[in-house]
Amino acid sequence: MTEAHIAATPQKTLTASNTQRLYTITRADLPLQCPMPGTTLWNSHPRVFLPIGKTTDRAYCPYCGAEYRLREE
Repeated sequence: MTEAHIAATPQKTLTASNTQRLYTITRADLPLQCPMPGTTLWNSHPRVFLPIGKTTDRAYCPYCGAEYRLREE
């Protein structure tokens, strides 16, 4: 690839995966999955859906240990 081709290639804005240990989410983020949509997946763990919202307002990822807290709006 030439530099001109690389510069013309649209870039997606992605956040680094598994860099935070505490995430605050809302009901709009449900169903909850870790890693979250928009994170880079090539250096992350397999996607896992986490139970949150019906009986609890917290969930922990079994792979990376991230804590998710549901914020009521």
